[in-house]
Amino acid sequence: MSTILLVEDTLANRVLAVKLLKAAGHDVIEVSDGAASLVEAQDKQPDLVLMDLGMAGLDGWEAIRRLRADGRTRNLRVVALTAHAMAGTRDKALAAGFDGYMSKPIDVSSFAETIAGFLEVRRR
Repeated sequence: MSTILLVEDTLANRVLAVKLLKAAGHDVIEVSDGAASLVEAQDKQPDLVLMDLGMAGLDGWEAIRRLRADGRTRNLRVVALTAHAMAGTRDKALAAGFDGYMSKPIDVSSFAETIAGFLEVRRR
């Protein structure tokens, strides 16, 4: 299917997301911080990046800024995957350059379908 770069610093969230993504037939590249996401995004050119916003060090907000500023990663599809579900966060994420927004906790029943929707938009 597709290659997905999962950028998530919380192990339990990463384990669940990887399990669901692999069950849906995707290849998954896992990293736990924003700095590593930049390297993997440039090197692997994944079909989709799922990016946590609130990571220590280089957070998702800075990572998206750098991905969009780099010609090698500017056009990657990047979706915010975050527990920051406060009013306005979705709009702020889209304005910052994210292509989509998903809140945590992950909804196990709809996660694979939501990811498929983001991948379908990418193929158009």
